[in-house]
Amino acid sequence: MDRWVSVEEIAGYLGVSKDTVYGWISKKDMPAHKVGRLWKFKTDEVDNWVRIGKASDDWFEPTPEKQISHKRK
Repeated sequence: MDRWVSVEEIAGYLGVSKDTVYGWISKKDMPAHKVGRLWKFKTDEVDNWVRIGKASDDWFEPTPEKQISHKRK
């Protein structure tokens, strides 16, 4: 069974700083769950998130104004 881990634990698990984890939560849609005032993580969810490349510096999610519209005018 996968237990809930803290920001400190997930940062250590991934080998990054806590600041990086907080940045990923806000900017890269890192799977995190707010429990009271604390962020908690399931390592299997984070593993999947990393596998699909969302932790990568190359990951880019277009903003609505940058998406190409296929509608005819």
